[in-house]
Amino acid sequence: MQFLGTTQYQQYSDAELIIQFKQSEDNAILGALYQRYMEMLYGVCVKYLKDSELAKDAVLNIYEDLARKLQKHEVENFRSWIHTVAKNHCLMYLRSPKNKQSVSFEGNFMQSEQEVHLNDVIEKEANFDKLANCIKTLEMAQQTTVTLFYYQQKCYKEIADITGFEVNAVRSYIQNGRRNLKNCMEK
Repeated sequence: MQFLGTTQYQQYSDAELIIQFKQSEDNAILGALYQRYMEMLYGVCVKYLKDSELAKDAVLNIYEDLARKLQKHEVENFRSWIHTVAKNHCLMYLRSPKNKQSVSFEGNFMQSEQEVHLNDVIEKEANFDKLANCIKTLEMAQQTTVTLFYYQQKCYKEIADITGFEVNAVRSYIQNGRRNLKNCMEK
């Protein structure tokens, strides 16, 4: 694709062309700037869209939006900016709902929700039984503080008042008890 009248702008830098375009809104200037990076944009679009025809359409769509975006944004490095614009355009295209593919499935390919639920319940009950047995193996102080803290939702100070232990001792008993429970449950 060749833009008409773009050869006269070859000596200008990207930054100079951007300034000229923002002042004049001349599409020939925009075309000259865009033409420098069309092949790169096409490559970016092919990379993301994995389809040469979609990539061509994307390159044209990017050009159509370019005038508006250039007026709106301060662009210091046009090459990296237009690369990001192209990448974002492709990603937005891929994310759009019309490009989502849905797959139908038959119910007999799925596990029954009741079976999964029942298996979870059985597993949880087994863990509760194991936990109850592990709690019985703790020292009495750890057993008492862990039970008050986790089952009765008491805070350290309340446990200290109930048991007569120091608050730091309560904290230590709970911490050690929790570690011992973890070790017991992993056996």
